Amino acid sequence: MAMLTVRNLPDEVHRALRVRAALHGHSMEAEVREILEAAVAPEGRVKLGSLLADIGKQAKLTDNEFAVLEQVRDKTPAKPVNFE
Repeated sequence: MAMLTVRNLPDEVHRALRVRAALHGHSMEAEVREILEAAVAPEGRVKLGSLLADIGKQAKLTDNEFAVLEQVRDKTPAKPVNFE
């Protein structure tokens, strides 16, 4: 993993980070990682699990209908792709 050194960090910012980390139960380093990850995360990004859950809600399947789908679903494990 990459490392990052931040120079010339004002004392007030350092103290605020230390307090914020303590409030969240993190180390200061973990808190900074969390802040950076949130800052660069794409806005409006849809995660696959959320998308699938929304599709399920829109379909309004009953438990019985879902059970039928589970019975006919192919449960055979997928085979890895061979590029040779």
